Amino acid sequence: MTAKVNDNGILQIAIHDEMTIYNAHSLKEMFLECCHSGTQELQVDLSAVTEIDSAGVQLLLLLKLEAQKHGFTLRLFRHSEAVIDVFELLKLSLYFGDPIVIHANWT
Repeated sequence: MTAKVNDNGILQIAIHDEMTIYNAHSLKEMFLECCHSGTQELQVDLSAVTEIDSAGVQLLLLLKLEAQKHGFTLRLFRHSEAVIDVFELLKLSLYFGDPIVIHANWT
């Protein structure tokens, strides 16, 4: 995961790995570190997520709850094909509310 902070309280992070049970603990710690009073908006780039299981979904749900609890905006963007598949299966797109772009070269 990489992180970049802007001066206006916008924190951008990119996940460069699977979001599975095997790395859920380390991802959870990194996500929770982003949830502090100085954060106005948290933007999560999901373009490099190659696999996501129920543990990964739970992490995103936790992040959404933490955003609501701490009063900042959560934006998920550049959803990978794996993330879109799971979001469609579980009907989570509306819950998170972020636009999802489906690329023409995906099968």
